[in-house]
Amino acid sequence: MKSHNPSRSARRPLALVATLALAAVLAAPVLAAGEEVVMYKDPNCGCCGKWAEHMRAAGFSVKEIKSTDMGAIKRAAGVPQALSSCHTAKVGGYFVEGHVPAADVKRLLAEKPKVAGISAPGMPQGSPGMEGPYPADRYDVVSLTADGKTQVFASH
Repeated sequence: MKSHNPSRSARRPLALVATLALAAVLAAPVLAAGEEVVMYKDPNCGCCGKWAEHMRAAGFSVKEIKSTDMGAIKRAAGVPQALSSCHTAKVGGYFVEGHVPAADVKRLLAEKPKVAGISAPGMPQGSPGMEGPYPADRYDVVSLTADGKTQVFASH
């Protein structure tokens, strides 16, 4: 006859809670990303695909759409020329222009500031998708308000 060990039975619910907590922590990047990123890119640009890979590695779902008229995409998204980069993404009602790190996009979606979007203007060396054998640039990710004011959102 098997003996009943009450301390063993009491540990089972605790083990289940611990397992569920671990699963929640491991799933956090996916849950934090939440919404799909729709990225518009020139069909001939390779760095844009590398940025999409960076975003996917951070838990985002990324839909890539090729366009030969990126100027029209940027104008429709409200991206001014001064903040322009090679690709334009939309997520959570915001534009994300260029090689913005995934952590900045997650912060944008978590904080929900009253801005039109964020941008890493130009193509900073060493930014996500622009890694290489050369030294990384120091660069700012800037936010843009609906009335056209910019502010530093993050520095890298």
